[in-house]
Amino acid sequence: MEQLRDLPGDIEPAIEEPFLDFGDAPAPAAAAAGKSHRLVLKRIGNWRARLDETRACYDHWRDRASARLGQIDLAPDLAMDIGSARWFRGLGTMLGLGAVALALWPDFAPLEARPAMAMDQTARDELRSHMITPLALGGDSGRQMGAGPMVRPLASAPERPQIELVATLSRGDTFDRMLQRAGIGASDAERVRELVASEIKLEEIEPGTRIDITLGRRPGPNAPRPLDALSFRARFDLELEVLANNGNLSLRRNVIRVDDTPLRIRGTVGQSLYRSARAAGAPASAVQEFIKALDGQIDMDRSIRATDEFDLIVAYRRAATGERQAGKVLYAGIDRDGKPKTQLMRWGQDGIFYEASGVGEQRGGLIAPVPGGISSGFGMRRHPILGYRRMHSGVDFRASYGTPIVAVTDGRVSGAGRMGGCGNAVRLDHGNGLQTRYCHMSRIAVNGGQSVRRGQVIGYVGSTGLSTGAHLHYEMYRGGRAIDPRTVSFVTRAQLEGRELMNFRAALAELKQIQPGAALEDLEKRPEEVEAPQREIERLDSKREIR
Repeated sequence: MEQLRDLPGDIEPAIEEPFLDFGDAPAPAAAAAGKSHRLVLKRIGNWRARLDETRACYDHWRDRASARLGQIDLAPDLAMDIGSARWFRGLGTMLGLGAVALALWPDFAPLEARPAMAMDQTARDELRSHMITPLALGGDSGRQMGAGPMVRPLASAPERPQIELVATLSRGDTFDRMLQRAGIGASDAERVRELVASEIKLEEIEPGTRIDITLGRRPGPNAPRPLDALSFRARFDLELEVLANNGNLSLRRNVIRVDDTPLRIRGTVGQSLYRSARAAGAPASAVQEFIKALDGQIDMDRSIRATDEFDLIVAYRRAATGERQAGKVLYAGIDRDGKPKTQLMRWGQDGIFYEASGVGEQRGGLIAPVPGGISSGFGMRRHPILGYRRMHSGVDFRASYGTPIVAVTDGRVSGAGRMGGCGNAVRLDHGNGLQTRYCHMSRIAVNGGQSVRRGQVIGYVGSTGLSTGAHLHYEMYRGGRAIDPRTVSFVTRAQLEGRELMNFRAALAELKQIQPGAALEDLEKRPEEVEAPQREIERLDSKREIR
């Protein structure tokens, strides 16, 4: 069959009528053999015809499939036609292939390995000498032998006669819990609390205060260690020390001499007021407060030149022990050509800045109660819960749950609590018939009758009352009638007069007599403040200095 398939086309008719030579075979046998041979050739021809037809169909199907696949474009170039349907189809193909690759990603689970050697107690003792272990946990080095039968455990291990430790008062912690956590017994902790509370309120001890504690020898196996000594800096000018004397605890006060001379810093404004003040040695918090005070009084961009000089006076404390503490800004000034251009001094219980003429800081307009946009304005609207049109006597601000709500200007809390459909609400009275109300709070941060300042937090955004979600409903009333809060903008100023103005000017003149940098010098120690040398070598050094 293979030979017949390879025959050239010009001899195929000869195959249809072959020349047969059967020799001396009988005529009937020769006729039958020829018929059988022709039948085989016919079947071969039919099979070849079907094979050719199949090949033609396959070639036609392949061409059609190639054409269709070429039109589909399964993997387009993502660098071209960005944002088109073809680009998104290619992106989907990439993400799908990536998901399939991640799904078929091999597992990285750890394989359990067979131990290299059998570990018994002897081997563990041998390897333990190579570990890095703290001494308190039995760390050692070098080779060692395991415990033998002659080794006997101690009935009781000896303890240190004293333990010195340092405890820190954390934020939100109490003085009592800190003492008990340090290991002081309940009776000693109670006595220490009483002694310290007789000198200073425990709530006034600042978080982060470090307490030096010395514990003595235990009177019994399970008894707590007694307190031998305790000392800490209670205030900037006071150090307290609790000492044990024959089982009784006593308190000793060490008053530290403190100088309160303010720190005055002067310099040229230059290209940046902040950088120049920081380069002159002013604390970062003081510089920020200094710029804020000036910004509330003058235009910082137009009223200050690079050749001007800044004058900054900060509350400053120096302790005889060497510690220093910077406080609030007392004076903020700008000088031009050697003459004061702007003079602001902090004055009064409220601690606001006043000009040299006695005019207080100016506060322009109202601030937003929350940092969000308005979602519903003032006027008639369809109520989202009640379903009918009625007056919307305020504006709604978009804000997430728990966002702080601040007072738009100074005022007094005339109401704080549940107020019907407003839910948890706060009402402020700003004087001159002007009131504001803040509704749907999750939590209220002020009490009735309390005075609040502009920007002070009075509550937090919630969804109490008739509310579909967390937001702030803000209302404003003038003479008892609701008005649109967006139409109101006013300025508040304070003015000193009479005797108070005279006292203010006298204090300003005294404050400006301070020399720049005078507070940076160390305080000269008095004889009683000089500590006696503790070591012999220090005593020898002190004698040499005297000679």
